[in-house]
Amino acid sequence: MANKTVSDESGKTLQTIRNLWPYMWPAERPDLRMRVVWASVYLIISKVVLILVPYFFKWATNALNGKFEASDLVPALFVGPLMLVAAYNAARIVQAGLNQLRDALFASVGQYAVRKLAYKTFVHMHELSLRFHVERRTGGLSRIIERGTKGIETIVRFTILNTAPTIIEFLMTAVIFAVTYGMSYLAVVVATVWVYTWFTVKASDWRIGIRRDMNASDTDANSKAIDSLLNYETVKYFGNENMEAGRFDTAMARYEISATRIWTSLGWLNFGQAVIFGIGMAVMMIMSGREVLAGTQTLGDFVFINAMLMQLSVPLNFIGFIYREVRQGLTDIEQMFDLLDVEREVMDRPGAKPLVIEKGAVRFENVEFAYDPKRPILKGVSFEVPAGKTVAIVGPSGAGKSTLSRLLFRFYDIQSGSITIDGQDIRDVTQDSLRSSIGMVPQDTVLFNDTIAYNIRYGRISATEAEMRNAAELAQIGPFIETLPEGYEAMVGERGLKLSGGEKQRVAIARTLLKAPPILILDEATSALDSATEHEIQSALDLVSRNRTTLVIAHRLSTIIGADDIIVLKDGVIAERGTHAKLLAKQGLYASMWNRQREATEAEERLRRVQAEDDLGVITRGKPAMPA
Repeated sequence: MANKTVSDESGKTLQTIRNLWPYMWPAERPDLRMRVVWASVYLIISKVVLILVPYFFKWATNALNGKFEASDLVPALFVGPLMLVAAYNAARIVQAGLNQLRDALFASVGQYAVRKLAYKTFVHMHELSLRFHVERRTGGLSRIIERGTKGIETIVRFTILNTAPTIIEFLMTAVIFAVTYGMSYLAVVVATVWVYTWFTVKASDWRIGIRRDMNASDTDANSKAIDSLLNYETVKYFGNENMEAGRFDTAMARYEISATRIWTSLGWLNFGQAVIFGIGMAVMMIMSGREVLAGTQTLGDFVFINAMLMQLSVPLNFIGFIYREVRQGLTDIEQMFDLLDVEREVMDRPGAKPLVIEKGAVRFENVEFAYDPKRPILKGVSFEVPAGKTVAIVGPSGAGKSTLSRLLFRFYDIQSGSITIDGQDIRDVTQDSLRSSIGMVPQDTVLFNDTIAYNIRYGRISATEAEMRNAAELAQIGPFIETLPEGYEAMVGERGLKLSGGEKQRVAIARTLLKAPPILILDEATSALDSATEHEIQSALDLVSRNRTTLVIAHRLSTIIGADDIIVLKDGVIAERGTHAKLLAKQGLYASMWNRQREATEAEERLRRVQAEDDLGVITRGKPAMPA
């Protein structure tokens, strides 16, 4: 990858700031805009009060030194040294109070910006294609959003409330030095600030590269951790705990190196800033000290210059801090905005209308599709699923069976041909209406880490309690749920791990029944179950598919004997089609698959009979049955 130029970085930074502006100044929330305005007003007032603090310090010093003379600028009330000291401290208290009031006003603005941008990113990720999510790691995406939302608050806060006021404070300080003490003092101030700012910018730019490395290592480590924990059982099956720990530790070691470099570089940056400011301050104090000795300045002037410089160090430190925080915040949300810049692969066409279901007939016409242009999956596939009928798709692994269901849901767009429902091309209708008309019972049912009721009601969020329970009864899972102490409020665990495979499938069937779609897809819905459970689930599937246009992606051919039509896919084309009886009579690919599965089933049954009759425990590895 080519190295990025300074102009590239600047362009991207400016673009990111432009993207952030609507969240800093939300048009839809005038109340928040007023909060920003009032927070800015209080901040400017606090800066003016802050400028008065060194003056009170100067006047108090001269008064205590016996050289104070009241001027027209100072009320008579403050002529006394003790009153000046009191005024000095009062000014500091007022300034601190105004700052806290500013922060309180702006808190809701920052949090609103965080929430809105996080929401927009979350919605956008759901709008992206299945291809995007298949190719990205979930753990990496969650980390990007986490860092991005934290970076947003930092940027919104500092760009609005600190940058402009810091510049104003510096200009006020520079004018005071120029008018009161001459151009030589102004020159030293300007030179110190310029060198300080130049050094801060250069050092911070250098640290940004280290920050990117640290973020990449952090994302990688988080992805590995989540991936490993989500596959907890697989790790245990193969005893690879040490390997997983090693992979995670390797990723964290890279993060450790980058994080250490970040802290070390921060130390060098702070030291360099201290040296630059210290030299500038030393020069000005020497200049003032000489004039005090010469009698052209008072001791109060010496104290005033010192106080002004110390006060100037605060905005100077903020210049460095703001620049560092904003640049690091921009780096943190850079990937978040990159996510928002990812274009949706599948979009509704302009003027797309809702799908109108009359009968529910589905037709694939000369469909060609490839995930990778170099490897075609479907090559001119044409077939129809008549309304209310069941068509089964079978074939070897990799033939493109499950791809058909993804295309019908329009998770991907086909390269050529058409897919229609009641004559309506699915590319011409809205995705929401299309997907609300199709139900899916997948092979691997993944449930949300919530209650059974929530997972069933996910089929139709607006369903009543009675409708949800009726769906569970029809799916033959109601009696099981009633045996649980928490009933329908029982938690199913991460990805539904607290439920068996058959129980998860029944939940999937229940929520599909609740959705009540006119079109149904059964994608190898029983292939992961044992024969006994498969038989029980099959009756529930027969119920859910009754009078519905049903596309069955099948592995076990025994489950689709009663299909109205069976299509055999091989290498992306239709090799055979017909009813179960007709395909067996052809003695082709389907008959070969049927014979192999039947032989395997018969072998399993013979083995079970032998195990049942194995009184001596020979097959159970030398573990004889307990004597009666």
